Amino acid sequence: MNQVTLNLFPCYSCGKCCANVDLSAETKSLDRGDGICRHLNVENKQCRIYDTRPDICRVELQYRRHYASTYTWQAFVDINLSICESLPDKLT
Repeated sequence: MNQVTLNLFPCYSCGKCCANVDLSAETKSLDRGDGICRHLNVENKQCRIYDTRPDICRVELQYRRHYASTYTWQAFVDINLSICESLPDKLT
């Protein structure tokens, strides 16, 4: 199978996706009890287990597994960034 190289997802490390894991069935198990991921360092908004993070937290992997036949990479990125911008900012 020919793998297309994707540009990296343009994450701005705002922490919004990690601070709202309670809003998605796929990430609810990561909730520490207040909607924030138990692996998020809230002081620097970085994942404590980034290199071994769950598959659901790997944007490029999720795209390849579930969305590549439906969206272009750029459309998928645009959708995700739009969702990210709409999430509440619990970390400021």
